Amino acid sequence: MNLFVDAFAWIFSPDRLTGSLPLPEAIAQHLAYTFGSVLIAALIAIPVGWAIGHTGRGREFAVALSGAARAIPTLGLVVLLYLVFGVVYKSEAAVLAFVILAIPSILAGAYAGFEAIDRSVISAARAVGMTEWQILWKVEVPLGLPLLIGGLRSATLQVVATVTIATYIGLGGLGFYIIQGIQLRQTDQILGASILVVALALVLDGLFALLQRLVVPRGVSGRAAPASAPAAQPAPA
Repeated sequence: MNLFVDAFAWIFSPDRLTGSLPLPEAIAQHLAYTFGSVLIAALIAIPVGWAIGHTGRGREFAVALSGAARAIPTLGLVVLLYLVFGVVYKSEAAVLAFVILAIPSILAGAYAGFEAIDRSVISAARAVGMTEWQILWKVEVPLGLPLLIGGLRSATLQVVATVTIATYIGLGGLGFYIIQGIQLRQTDQILGASILVVALALVLDGLFALLQRLVVPRGVSGRAAPASAPAAQPAPA
């Protein structure tokens, strides 16, 4: 119990606002790497996933690519790209590693959202004269959005954890305190920084879970529709 007391004392100590890397700056760096990498991955994976889901072509390749990317050791990928890019471009190497790790979850969420749509809905849209672009933006994208948000949620949680270990190549973020604490054998610092990483992950997970619920179309969410007026009784004979 004293370990957690010491950890929270470390977090809220005024000393965290000073030094070579103040705590607010470390948190800002951590979030910047996370959201920047997920945004780049989304710009790549979402159009590809939607194309696969809409046309039905290339799914096997996407599944194989996603499985292979998920099998890559996280720290190994970060260090490998760091060695390839060099110390001058360590930030770019780290971001590229984060993007590679985020793409599989987003890609899977994008095409799985389209595949989950009942084909009769797509057929009905074509029957009323919708073009393929109208079907994509007015039917498939809204109905597939919840699973896409789920993919973004998974990718964000994976990246926010990976940013922590990327401190091994000299990046900032909350991982800086963990690595420094290990070197100095400061248990309160290690645990305090770890608590902050967990707190960030929980907050981001909660926000994405809320967003995932909000984007569910009203007719699909199962919410009760407004009660209709009672049917008129037949007039007495």
